Amino acid sequence: MNIHFLKRLGITLGLLLINVVIVSAQPLSLDSCRNMALKNNKAMRIVEERVKASKFKKQEAFAAYLPGFDFAATYLYNQKEISLLSEDQMLPTKTFNPATGKYDFNIMMKPDGTPLLTPDGKVIPSQVALIPKEAMTYDVTNVFAGAVTLTQPVFMGGKIVALNKMAKYAESLAVEMRDNTAKEMIYNVDVAYWQVVSLGAKKKLADSYIELLDTLRRNVNIMIQEGVATKSDLLTVEVKLNEANIDLTRVNNGLALSRMALAQICGLPLQEEFQLEDENKTFDLQQYTMPAQSYNMADIYSRRNDLRSLELAGKIYEQKQNVARASMLPNLAVVGTYSFSNPNVFNGFDKSVKGMFSVGAMLKIPLWHWGSNINKYRSAKSETIIKNYELDDAKEKIELQVNQAAYKSSEAAKTRIMTEGNLEKADENLRQAQLGYREGIMPIDNVMAAQTAWLKANSENIDAAIEVRLCDVYLSKALGTLTY
Repeated sequence: MNIHFLKRLGITLGLLLINVVIVSAQPLSLDSCRNMALKNNKAMRIVEERVKASKFKKQEAFAAYLPGFDFAATYLYNQKEISLLSEDQMLPTKTFNPATGKYDFNIMMKPDGTPLLTPDGKVIPSQVALIPKEAMTYDVTNVFAGAVTLTQPVFMGGKIVALNKMAKYAESLAVEMRDNTAKEMIYNVDVAYWQVVSLGAKKKLADSYIELLDTLRRNVNIMIQEGVATKSDLLTVEVKLNEANIDLTRVNNGLALSRMALAQICGLPLQEEFQLEDENKTFDLQQYTMPAQSYNMADIYSRRNDLRSLELAGKIYEQKQNVARASMLPNLAVVGTYSFSNPNVFNGFDKSVKGMFSVGAMLKIPLWHWGSNINKYRSAKSETIIKNYELDDAKEKIELQVNQAAYKSSEAAKTRIMTEGNLEKADENLRQAQLGYREGIMPIDNVMAAQTAWLKANSENIDAAIEVRLCDVYLSKALGTLTY
């Protein structure tokens, strides 16, 4: 039974491994690259943690409304005992006098009825009460003390309310910054993705160009053997072929680095081997629509995360004003304490743990701080005004950004249409030059020029197609409609 179980387990693991290999071999789409970047990129993980931290800050601020409980304890070792007396004390006593109705000191009297005095003129008591020194000596070698304190804020000048509003706005700000970072991440993924697609297409173009030159070289060799071409023609072709091979090497290196850049954004290993879905597709211009030339800026402002972030920052600074104002207002709190100690003094000097409750109120009224509090408030007010100016400035820049993105998108679409036309003309020009060279009515320089023009037309067409897509993404980002 164990052998059969191991066989089934091995088959299952093998099938899973095959599925993993198949999945890893599938080309990556643009959406899958976006999802990997949003999930794995370090920048996204940082902003996600900031959102979590802002939630904890919000909970921390709310806790200021509730009473706080604190416990403090101390232990003290003393080298010596404490004695309230330096030596035994003898205190005079009194006896009730029925004649006067008062208590009179018991003193020594002379036969004539006058008090007996000491040489320094003091009376001598006839009876004394003895207080031994040991009775007023206490063992404080080991002292334990502690207290449990409850503090309930009653009025803090509006500081707690302001801090809670600040924490709420800060949480919303962290969410907006996360969304804005996500959109920036998507844009960076798209740029890196289409860069790889562009260089992949140019690699194929370079291969095709080398194939054209190689075919031309073979034809020139044949024509040299037939005596209708010269070795100078062959050398010209070979120089062009060497240049094309160098360009292909540069394209290959650029493509490898672009794949690494995309892998880094997506959180993949830099040496990861992968193919993109659009590397084997042709660019369809009909899928693209011309952008509008006018927009409702109020709707755009409401969709822009960076603008909402500035608005929230302004609200946070307004609450900072309230916090600064609270430092100039009275603060009132209710305090309750249970304190205990060993030894304790509640019943003589008892070496046991005993304590008591205490309840009170604490009022703090700022009187004079040499302008510190009012200047703190003025500083916070100026920072609020700065944030409002920054918000207005950002709105102007966003309107300019939208117009620039719209014009750039329109220009990219028109450029793509022109490059399509140039490509058709370059194909026909190359066909005519090759035909004329084979028939001997055109020199090889015309063929080389036609091939160069064909290469340039194809390269410009690739750049235009990529630019159309990048401009579309940039316009969506500017309009705040870029989704993820």
